[in-house]
Amino acid sequence: MRCALLLLLAPLALHGCATTTPKTESQAMNEIETRRDDVKDTLHGTVVADPYRWLEDPSQEEVAAWMGKQDDFARSRLAGYPGRAAAEERLEALLYVDSQSVPSVKGGRAFFWRKPKDQEKSILMWSEGPDAEPKVLLDPNTMSEDGSLSITDAVASKDGKLLAYMEQPNNMDESTLRVMRVDDGSLLPDTIEGLRYTAPSWTPDGRGFFYTWIPPASDAIPNNERMAYGEIRFHRLGTDPAQDETLRERTGSAERWMSAGVSEDGRWVFMSISHGWAESDLYVRPLKDEMKGTEWIQLGAEGVQALYQADAWNGRWLIATNERDPNWEVYAVDPAKPDRDDWTLIVAARPERVIAGMQIVDGRIILHALESASSRLEVRSLDGTMERELTLPGLGSVGAMSGRADDPTLYFDFGSFNRPNEIHQVNVATGEGGLLSRPDVPLDPDDLVVEQKFYTSKDGTKVSMFIVRRPDVELDGSHPTLLYGYGGFNISLTPRFSVLATTWVEQGGIYAQPNLRGGGEYGEAWHKAGMLSNKQNVFDDFIAAAEWLVGSGYTSSEHLAIRGRSNGGLLVGAAMTQRPDLYAAVICGVPLLDMVRYHKFGIGQAWIPEYGSAEDPEQFEVLLAYSPYHNVREGTDYPPLLMLSADSDDRVDPMHARKFVAAVAAARSDPEPTLLRIEENSGHGGGDLRRQAVAQLVDEISFLRAHL
Repeated sequence: MRCALLLLLAPLALHGCATTTPKTESQAMNEIETRRDDVKDTLHGTVVADPYRWLEDPSQEEVAAWMGKQDDFARSRLAGYPGRAAAEERLEALLYVDSQSVPSVKGGRAFFWRKPKDQEKSILMWSEGPDAEPKVLLDPNTMSEDGSLSITDAVASKDGKLLAYMEQPNNMDESTLRVMRVDDGSLLPDTIEGLRYTAPSWTPDGRGFFYTWIPPASDAIPNNERMAYGEIRFHRLGTDPAQDETLRERTGSAERWMSAGVSEDGRWVFMSISHGWAESDLYVRPLKDEMKGTEWIQLGAEGVQALYQADAWNGRWLIATNERDPNWEVYAVDPAKPDRDDWTLIVAARPERVIAGMQIVDGRIILHALESASSRLEVRSLDGTMERELTLPGLGSVGAMSGRADDPTLYFDFGSFNRPNEIHQVNVATGEGGLLSRPDVPLDPDDLVVEQKFYTSKDGTKVSMFIVRRPDVELDGSHPTLLYGYGGFNISLTPRFSVLATTWVEQGGIYAQPNLRGGGEYGEAWHKAGMLSNKQNVFDDFIAAAEWLVGSGYTSSEHLAIRGRSNGGLLVGAAMTQRPDLYAAVICGVPLLDMVRYHKFGIGQAWIPEYGSAEDPEQFEVLLAYSPYHNVREGTDYPPLLMLSADSDDRVDPMHARKFVAAVAAARSDPEPTLLRIEENSGHGGGDLRRQAVAQLVDEISFLRAHL
């Protein structure tokens, strides 16, 4: 193993001098000269070269200048590709439409997001009921001059009179919590700054809410360690947030993150302490006016790696968990007998379905399940008896669900590759209901064929894949094909509407989306098969998907591109460096690519349970073996690369994109472009202005068309 790792490192070690490799004239036209330093670390006895470490710090003038040149060159090159006007016209037609979100009804008032077709951002609306005339509550289009301020996690109190929400500059994760009176739109003085990854959970009386607090960065607490200091706090309206009561002290580890929420019956507070995306500890305590002195009760089996979701209604706790089966089960628990041995199994696990979510509506359990990576909705009584399965429009995905435990109306959104997300309402007691709203997207579902295929990965594992194409496509290997994947963090890629996929397929392309290991489509066992030491399985699944598409006549290597973002960016980076011969173009967005140092930046420490850490000798060997940045080989014919980065990404540090672009550009043996496009006023999820989405997607489509 050590010899193999040294061989993998050898090509990059050639970069360890402050010189540049001679290029042909055509190559020099495509690249910006980048300094390479002789920087090396010795980790667990292995020498690791890092010639572009100087690109980690964007505050340095040299780095800022380099970024500016890269972005200017990328945009100039992209602007010269043909077919942009047609792509822009179609994308605008698909994106600039009226749409709205699933409503949340609190105190008889309905709250929902509406995006008018002539506005850049969604507007938060409210009405005295689902059928009453709605009013504007928050309009992010008018809250900043350049539209860079975003609003997320807006939660109304149970009586619908107050709203707590998060303000995010540049769509960043860093947020400021504010509280508003719904009737007149006036702001209360209650403001909490510097929050991340939390949503307020109101008490039934609306006097306050629970949330997760983290301290600001300081000399004593570096930014990448802030999450280790997270606390569960309770804010009582009208008091100084600095004096908020702490209900659970910090864990001391950024790998363990806490959240708390009030149960549906308003009698309990459930708290989850997660250790990555495969393990969590569940706690509960009664909700009382006076919180002090109340102890948390731990639920679940001791020492078992498992996940939990809990709620309470009608004098019992309802707990969904995968502690005894990776496909999840549901238990009923008497609060007077919380010991694990006293739990009653009410919904057993099934091999063909994975429980993906649970909600209480009308005193019933609504289960969202996945079967072959497509959604199902089940209505069950509180003892687990199946009452009915709700009819869905077809193969697709249920997204948000909303309902109350004392009302039979369930709202949910549903979409598929050929069906833009639409809002449905149904009476769970009778099963009757129908369409509430549908965006007026100019699309005939019959113009897109959606099929699901199964292929065999490197180790013999069967993997499913959705394929979207036009009905007239013949399997002659000639079609430009875009393969998109993720494969991590227990996240499921199910059929959802995509304007990129729609535009691409309408223009004659094929869109493919495999359900790679590491995701949650087939339960926790599927997730664990693609994390930590098993991460290479994810890349093997993706490469096998590409090979199957070629071998089955959908496309050829000359017409095949791969695309991924975030953890999916790591995926395509690994696929590109492991099989550069298999693809004709690569789009890599806001990625992790330096897996030796990722945990030192942003919130990287939180991902150690998923990836491992180079601080651990065994995990270091695994990470180094696939780390895309460390496996760039000198003199390799790499496919054209479009790297998408964001200037305000505070989740995955943009240093990954910068270092990888520099390494690939220097290592190329061909004249193909290595482009770094940097989105301004944009966080990890991208900018949330429609025009930003259109501009970036036009660049992506024109890049793909030019190289496929």
